[in-house]
Amino acid sequence: MLDKLKQLSEFFLIGVLAIIPIVVVIQVVLLTKRLIEDLFFSVYGSVDSYLFTFMIFAIVLVALSYIGYSIVQSRRSIIISTVDLLMAKIPLLNTVYRISKKVINMFSGSDSDGKKEVVYIEYPKDGLWVPAYVTNKSDDWYVLFVPTSPNPTSGFTVLVHQSKIIKSELNIEEVTSFIVSIGADFPKSEEIAKLPH
Repeated sequence: MLDKLKQLSEFFLIGVLAIIPIVVVIQVVLLTKRLIEDLFFSVYGSVDSYLFTFMIFAIVLVALSYIGYSIVQSRRSIIISTVDLLMAKIPLLNTVYRISKKVINMFSGSDSDGKKEVVYIEYPKDGLWVPAYVTNKSDDWYVLFVPTSPNPTSGFTVLVHQSKIIKSELNIEEVTSFIVSIGADFPKSEEIAKLPH
């Protein structure tokens, strides 16, 4: 009887772990739906007209699509360039805008200055290796963001000399997947052989 209860609890835990990715996707979809609904009713509450609200959403959809199209075609957008110029003139907001833009560009892969590298560093002590995002370089020094599992947006920033890093063949998406999955998804496991031990 005890063995059957133990086996049943194991099956239950395996089932729970198996549906976690599905639950996460459903939660993201529901959150997105809720945000869009809140935005829609917020606009509707201001104008009190479904037609006008739909027109505003259509204009926003066309504008965002045009911005995306112009960035893909010519690597820049007049709208974004204009906002960049305006933000540069506002003292406090320009810092927030510039930093958030750099972080988003790093994670989206749309940054064109080659700062999307992934490296390994020894942390928290010698012999333990962790992946890190290269966010900037200055001569032989690397500015790295070391993410923590399972949330890659939390972590810390360090300065590391080039001699103390090992370059990785992982891209941003692959290392992020590795961190979120707590190491279960490691697409280039042959890299482990390159790390000193």
